[in-house]
Amino acid sequence: MDVEARRQQILKGEETMSEETTVDWRGRPSNLDKHGGIRAAAFVLGLQGFEIMGIAAVGNNLITYAINEMHFSLSKSANIVTNFIGTVFILALLGGYLSDSHLGCFWTMLIFGFVELSGFILLSVQAHLPQLKPPQCNMTTDGEHCLEAKGFKALTFFVALYLVALGSGCVKPNMISHGADQFNKDDPKQSKKLSSYFNAAYFAFSMGELVALTVLVWIQTHSGMDVGFGVSAAAMAMGLISLVCGTLLYRNKAPEGSIFTPIAQVFVAAILKRKQVCPSNPQLLHGSQNKVPHSNLSLSSNVGGVLHTQRFRFLDKACIKIQDAGADTKESPWRLCTVTQVEQVKILFSVIPIFACTIVFNTILAQLQTFSVQQGSSMNTQLTKSVHIPPASLQSIPYIMLIFIVPLYDTFFVPFARKFTGHDSGISPLQRIGFGLFLATFSMVSAALMEKKRRNSAVNDNEIISIFWITPQFLIFGLSEMFTAVGLIEFFYKQSLKGMQSFLTAITYCSYSFGFYLSSVLVSLVNKITSHSSNGGWLSENDLNKDKLDLFYWLLAALSILNFLNYLFWARWFSYNPFLSVTPQHDSNGEDINRYSFNTSKNIGDVIIP
Repeated sequence: MDVEARRQQILKGEETMSEETTVDWRGRPSNLDKHGGIRAAAFVLGLQGFEIMGIAAVGNNLITYAINEMHFSLSKSANIVTNFIGTVFILALLGGYLSDSHLGCFWTMLIFGFVELSGFILLSVQAHLPQLKPPQCNMTTDGEHCLEAKGFKALTFFVALYLVALGSGCVKPNMISHGADQFNKDDPKQSKKLSSYFNAAYFAFSMGELVALTVLVWIQTHSGMDVGFGVSAAAMAMGLISLVCGTLLYRNKAPEGSIFTPIAQVFVAAILKRKQVCPSNPQLLHGSQNKVPHSNLSLSSNVGGVLHTQRFRFLDKACIKIQDAGADTKESPWRLCTVTQVEQVKILFSVIPIFACTIVFNTILAQLQTFSVQQGSSMNTQLTKSVHIPPASLQSIPYIMLIFIVPLYDTFFVPFARKFTGHDSGISPLQRIGFGLFLATFSMVSAALMEKKRRNSAVNDNEIISIFWITPQFLIFGLSEMFTAVGLIEFFYKQSLKGMQSFLTAITYCSYSFGFYLSSVLVSLVNKITSHSSNGGWLSENDLNKDKLDLFYWLLAALSILNFLNYLFWARWFSYNPFLSVTPQHDSNGEDINRYSFNTSKNIGDVIIP
């Protein structure tokens, strides 16, 4: 057999090992001609658009409802919003775990979609019934005498709010991963379609946000929050209908049991064998060699094409066989793991710094959904003599821009960049994330400058400037989010951990959660530190004309630029230490077969090196 024939045999063996089994709605093997593809993904995109439409209308105007209807203070209302949104995203981990380990994407979305729907309905009921709210009172003119919601009224509010959080948190990661599962990322043509799908998913997200921040927020403002919450419930119901309509077309990945057990086994085995010495030849590790059928060649890979790497060598001790064990002795999986298991844990470790660098980015997002809305409330919202812009609708500005930019980006920029980079996504996810993090800084710079101008005009000149003065901060951040959010999801999904796609996608949402929690901590910390100054705290009052919100924005801008520099370090560390290290291998004639191996092409370009 000549070298080229052996090379093709290796490639064929890799395709067989990396292919994941998918089934149809009856549990039978899926058919490529009938299942999956853009037709199936379109129904998932429908759910994504309607779901974000419903929850965005609640989340983005929640601070107004908490202040005006429930009579919470400004700082407490801001924390209610950030804690709610943070909880939504932290619960994405639960949704990812349940999907990968027990339920599968479809059933997880269906079950928790109804949980989210019930939360919307309960919010609508509470907003409609006066018995479930404190007495009406104008917080702007008579805030000191307004009664804050307590007892059963507060309990009803928080139960409804966190039913929405539970449902949405468990649905979100599965929408992305289930849609992406409709494409085979190991097929070059499908891989390009997968990259387009991630852009389409963000387009659906942008459309949902746009409708929520214009139509639904307008309904909340003019018809009441009860009707607004009711429309959110209707939108969620439409999303569930869209999900169910695609049942016959889906490629479903069956759950494979607990995803945490193999990870825990690696740590236990590595600790138990901590005194062992790793062999100099990685092929001596357990599970590092797989024979290609009908060939005398061996590959340093496992199922899924995960190869041994030199990072975190301590974990390799989990793969060391006990030399003096009898021939028939089989070590416990808690004492002996495969290279694939160990490499999956290494991948999880290696992506944590990239994930952590997006937390500050989402802290900035939290300000646009809380303090920037209040900024708008204290400005001139008049568009014409009879038309006023709801402050929460300011957040629709970037999405109006994005519904045009995203299709142009995918249609023109990606194919153009692909010619130079050879990457399916045009530019790599890491580059995309970095560019977005860099832009986010200028959003806070713009916010600080505009808040300074707004306060000076209001305090010194007794002039209320137009609400359009704060649009630049939303526009800049919208463009920033298009790069960072999509890049992060694509980066995590393409790490190729079999059976863990939903959970890895859920990890990206934790960045939102930690970002919003960090916002709450920063607000409280800044208030505590600055309250001792002679000029009073930066955010201690309910009146923005007395607060120093611009200084808080400058603080976030400084944190953002430091975060970007930190990201450059970790992105470089990740990129210059490729996961697919090539271990020299030789055939029976002594020839190095890695020169023809698959592990220097597709896997490095598309799967591991983002």
